[in-house]
Amino acid sequence: MSDSALRAHLSELAGCRACPRMVGPVVPPPPVRSRIYLVGQAPGPREGALGRPFAWTAGRTLFRWFSGIGADEATVRTRIYIAAVCRCFPGKASSGGDRVPDPAEIARCSRWMAREIELQRPELVIPIGRLAITTVLGDLPLSEAVGSARRATLFGHGVDVIALPHPSGVSTWWKREPGATLLIRALALIGAHPAWRAVVGD
Repeated sequence: MSDSALRAHLSELAGCRACPRMVGPVVPPPPVRSRIYLVGQAPGPREGALGRPFAWTAGRTLFRWFSGIGADEATVRTRIYIAAVCRCFPGKASSGGDRVPDPAEIARCSRWMAREIELQRPELVIPIGRLAITTVLGDLPLSEAVGSARRATLFGHGVDVIALPHPSGVSTWWKREPGATLLIRALALIGAHPAWRAVVGD
């Protein structure tokens, strides 16, 4: 993969206006070439203005988790490719909280992930939260998806997958059992993975 191909991809992504209900702008990651592909659900309401994914409360929790296995926020942002199932803020749900992207929006946005997997050819994929886990692994309960390493085929490319729960402050799953123990187990598996050691290690 060339840097120019990745930059061209991100430039095209930034101009996407395919989903009228989504609230722009697109929040693309930096043009990082990496053996690790981290994928969340969608940007929150503040990420668009800040111009980077995981830039608010959930991000602080996520980077605290990663600091425990040897990678601070700066390291993650410069060495790991940070993607999302959908790349724009979906807007607020009528019941409160962020709206979950609908199937048509997920399908339209999937082309960006497909191209990134083709460009990056990652060895390790880390889906974060239920929507990302479902996209990568299928419809598994969090108690089955988190805490284990799995092998999956993502857009025709074989990858190792280690899932994490969503680090949102609204979620309590990872703060109580069995979530607390499964989170610790998942982070240990990520920290021991050869791709993590190669990418994060000095």
